[in-house]
Amino acid sequence: MQNHSIKNESFQPEEEKAEPKKLALQVSKVQIPMRIDKYLTQQVENATRNKVQEAIEEGRVLVNGRPVKSNYRIKSCDAIQITFLRPPAPELAPEDIPVSIVYEDCDLMVVNKEPGMVVHPAFGNWTGTLANAILHHIGKDAGTLDPSELRPGIVHRLDKDTSGLIIIAKNPTALHRLARQFAQRQVEKSYKAIVWGVPDPVSGTILTNIGRSKKNRKVMANYPYEGADGKHAVTDYLVGENLLWFSAVSLTLHTGRTHQIRAHMQHIGHPILGDETYGGRVLRTLAFSRSESFVKNLLEIMPRQALHAEKLRFSQPTTHETLSFSAPLPIDMLRTLDRIRTVLASQLHS
Repeated sequence: MQNHSIKNESFQPEEEKAEPKKLALQVSKVQIPMRIDKYLTQQVENATRNKVQEAIEEGRVLVNGRPVKSNYRIKSCDAIQITFLRPPAPELAPEDIPVSIVYEDCDLMVVNKEPGMVVHPAFGNWTGTLANAILHHIGKDAGTLDPSELRPGIVHRLDKDTSGLIIIAKNPTALHRLARQFAQRQVEKSYKAIVWGVPDPVSGTILTNIGRSKKNRKVMANYPYEGADGKHAVTDYLVGENLLWFSAVSLTLHTGRTHQIRAHMQHIGHPILGDETYGGRVLRTLAFSRSESFVKNLLEIMPRQALHAEKLRFSQPTTHETLSFSAPLPIDMLRTLDRIRTVLASQLHS
């Protein structure tokens, strides 16, 4: 596997600030004309038609520097500026939600997050998150963390439908020191995924820039490495099991971009099984009879992206002891692999 020098960067969460939300969009040269309220609803994450129309009525949507009405039809290369005013976020409250704690000391916890759990509150998910559970678990000592930030102790994050290991700081000093480790690329993170097809070569390094898509801001896009768009992203991959139509892949992150693994695997033509956003739920016909029912069954077993944060290695922020953890694959990924192996074996012996 190739080695690359990685630039250090200060630790900065990639999520957009909560209030206000300001966006600038450039309409594509090939975009068909449509009402601006419909266009913005499609392009802006979590934007409802009502929110967009309210912004237009209040003059917070400008096209080529001028306010427009909701029935304005966008044109090729229009420059759009929009500002959303969001209500203040509610204060984070402790909730008695069970979580799987792999390790805990006075400074931190390592949690094996279940798929489907949101890491911290955001618009649309104010309760039931890992952050709510953390405040309840830490109890009275959670007062040293700031619940108004909605991410107390959370140094890094996993997507809602990605399972696996995540580090939680229990005090401000540990939070600062762990964040510094992430910023200086001293935390080793590796994942397991089930992907469509078998990458060729079976190991390598994916190098692109990753940033929000210019066509759909709800997804991340790959751009030329170290070019003008996006931020550089580096992922190592290694095929651990060749399953002919699929493969089990180990992945190591050297950068921490939003949706990095998911976007990178799509980029090389091997999207993660079950990943609706990045092409992993498209029904494909395989080279045997009745393959369509087999694929549908797999997608029922795996209703999310088959991605698991398997291993973590970092330094304890106070003692500087090296800590290493591994979490077994969740049941849905194990069942998926077993199903693929069973059908593959029957095809090879038929």
